[in-house]
Amino acid sequence: MYKIVVLAKQVPDTRNVGKDAMKADGTVNRGALPAIFNPEDLNALELALQIKDNFPDTVITLLTMGPVRAAEILREGMYRGADAGVLLTDKAFAGSDTLATSYALSRAIRKIGEFDLIFAGRQAIDGDTAQVGPQVADKLEIPQVTYAEQIISLEEKTIRIKRRLERGFEIVEAQLPLLITANGTAPECRPRNAKRLMKYKRATTLSERHNTSEDYLTNYNEKPYLNITEWCAKDVDSDLLQLGLGGSPTKVRQVENIVFQAKESKLLTTGDDEIDWLMQELITNHTIG
Repeated sequence: MYKIVVLAKQVPDTRNVGKDAMKADGTVNRGALPAIFNPEDLNALELALQIKDNFPDTVITLLTMGPVRAAEILREGMYRGADAGVLLTDKAFAGSDTLATSYALSRAIRKIGEFDLIFAGRQAIDGDTAQVGPQVADKLEIPQVTYAEQIISLEEKTIRIKRRLERGFEIVEAQLPLLITANGTAPECRPRNAKRLMKYKRATTLSERHNTSEDYLTNYNEKPYLNITEWCAKDVDSDLLQLGLGGSPTKVRQVENIVFQAKESKLLTTGDDEIDWLMQELITNHTIG
């Protein structure tokens, strides 16, 4: 039986960025954007689920850090095959950069306990840094394999992985425990399972239950799988000085809205002279070459 932790993040949908997307302090105004499951984290979840397909006793725990509403992606992961979810939420986490985020996640993973594999998406679409996964591995003092596209084999404590590189791919072998970041070229995550949707649709965190008028006590006592674990900074024994804005050395000094305008336009034909002119223009302004 393998124990797997999948790191997931609820991110603002950057396909719908508007003028109110950033706050004055340089942080993302998450309330102004629709929230979605980070795409490459879904790729990571699928790689974990494929291991579970081959080793049915495998236990997959989803871990996310964010506001209470981030529990939505934990349920989404459970609909698709994850066994449990952990929400790391606290005002102390607000404004965390990748260093503070990876610290908090590493503390939560240590509290979860023993693990064989940690999966994460290569990067989140709201930051595009690709730093959190590797930093978590560093803080846990375990090896890492990045840009994973396929799990070729897993035999006891040895795993073989196909990595997608800029100009091809490579096959690597590593020993467990291990952290793996999934590339966007990895298989798309499977859809929701109807039976699991019915089973977990009422799964909630403690904070969510406090915000509802539903008489939930009997239901959740009889069905413990509906309880999504919720931890704060104190629960994971974290150093508050390493969290949030105070623990984040990355600072955004200025945010500017840039509007691209076409000042000039030229209609080209398929003639060789005009194609040659276009190529020369692109080389001159360093668009290519």
